[in-house]
Amino acid sequence: MYKLLKPVLFAMPAERAHHVTTALFGFLTQVPIVNGLISRIFAYNDPSLVREFWGLRFNNPVGLAAGFDKDGKYIRAMSTLGFGFIELGTVTPRPQPGNPKPRLFRLPKDRALINRLGFNNQGVDLLVKRLKSFDKKELIIGGNIGKNKDTPNDDAHEDYQICFEKLYDHVDYFVVNLSSPNTPGLRELQGKEPLRKILTGLTSFRQKQDVYRPILLKIAPDMTQGALQDVIDIVQELSIEGIIATNTTIGRSGLSTESTKVADMGNGGLSGDPLTARSTEVIDYITKSTDGQLPVVGVGGISSGAAAKQKIDAGASLVQVYSGMVYEGPFLIKRIKRYLSQH
Repeated sequence: MYKLLKPVLFAMPAERAHHVTTALFGFLTQVPIVNGLISRIFAYNDPSLVREFWGLRFNNPVGLAAGFDKDGKYIRAMSTLGFGFIELGTVTPRPQPGNPKPRLFRLPKDRALINRLGFNNQGVDLLVKRLKSFDKKELIIGGNIGKNKDTPNDDAHEDYQICFEKLYDHVDYFVVNLSSPNTPGLRELQGKEPLRKILTGLTSFRQKQDVYRPILLKIAPDMTQGALQDVIDIVQELSIEGIIATNTTIGRSGLSTESTKVADMGNGGLSGDPLTARSTEVIDYITKSTDGQLPVVGVGGISSGAAAKQKIDAGASLVQVYSGMVYEGPFLIKRIKRYLSQH
């Protein structure tokens, strides 16, 4: 089915195609009979796929990466595809439109995307409202939080604190996103002191709550080994539960797409197959540096079961997909789960 739709979707601008498909799918899955039918079609359950981390039980290790459903509009729809967990966001305290369009581009020759969306979202309050009205049952939901573009870095900790506190009772885990290349200066917050300031505030609030929510840190693939080690040290120092490796890259090396076309697309984070090797290297480094004691969520270039297994073999506890679905369609999740259960 997706093979028939793909040429039509790829004839549209990438961001428009995303909105068309998610809106249509969201509409269809509001019909109970259709919802149930789609859930059965995409179902693939095997006891070997169950994972338990941070007191949470994941029916399978394959999750939807942040960025696909920033505002929680399509939680019900995406839950029919068989994900073990869904990560919403990145969400900021106040709504913001993001960067000017066009800001999402396909590189079909490389099975990749470039985006400079810029944390476009409707704000944390609306996300909370949607989560309150959704009966998630066994579905694990993560909240990916960031800062508004016009918030100075010196005050960034306040934005993360606002999102953390408002979402605390409505998600199962949190991801602190300091690694998007599309908010000016954001990656500077991965430095030792800014990072410690943000994470300390969150852990202090958490200690006072009746329910313990895991906190993960999403990192960039473009860090030096020294900077990566600094992040690992602080994560361990503050008892942060895990790392998501990795976000998109600002690198453009090794692409098959003509350099002039890539240049015309402009700045932004590159995702998809070109990120596969680097994200796996980062996972491997974190795993070896921590003797496998720090759970890692692997993301970046997962477009097959074999690619997911590669991440897991490198040390990932869980994996996430996004760009792979653009090229492979929604059955990718089922194929990954089947592959993992058989290998």
